[in-house]
Amino acid sequence: MLDLFYDGGWAMYPLLATLIFGLAVIFERFWALARASINTRKFLQHIKVALRDEGITAAQEICASTRGPVASIFHAGLVRVDRGLEQVEKAIENAGTIEMSFLEKGLVWLATVANIAPMLGFLGTVSGMIGAFASIAEAGDVNATIVASGISEALITTATGLAIAIPIQAAHNYFVSRVDRLIIDMEESANDLIDYLIEMEMEKTA
Repeated sequence: MLDLFYDGGWAMYPLLATLIFGLAVIFERFWALARASINTRKFLQHIKVALRDEGITAAQEICASTRGPVASIFHAGLVRVDRGLEQVEKAIENAGTIEMSFLEKGLVWLATVANIAPMLGFLGTVSGMIGAFASIAEAGDVNATIVASGISEALITTATGLAIAIPIQAAHNYFVSRVDRLIIDMEESANDLIDYLIEMEMEKTA
């Protein structure tokens, strides 16, 4: 592997940097999204029980002690219950926008790495081919050994760029799908909470 790395020339160094950066973003997103995932149905049921039996303050405390975007948007809404349901909906919407930004953080960098790595590989290949043809011109004769070795070394960077881009792109797509599921959970649970608050308000009025 080290021989291939050195044979690839200067382009292998920026390719290595993109790989390290991409892996760092992947590990950070795995950790962040794992912490953001909770059993939404079970959590919503706890909130409903707390609202019915203990009141708004108890529900707020449960939200404050629970990690994840669903708990955050619930807390933002419950804090403004005394201002009316319209303010609750607005607070949940604003908190949801912030949480979406947090969930999507870093994905653009993965997409960037997936796009740049092959281009760096191709650039290294072109640079290597230029060197190979320069060697042929210097030798003054088309030698199969010179041509084959030059092209072989030049193509190392292309293969490396693709080897980096493919798993990085797969990780990006995986994270996008996880974020989409979390956003759907946020929207559905927020609607359920608002509906439950409306029911409680109607019961009080009746």
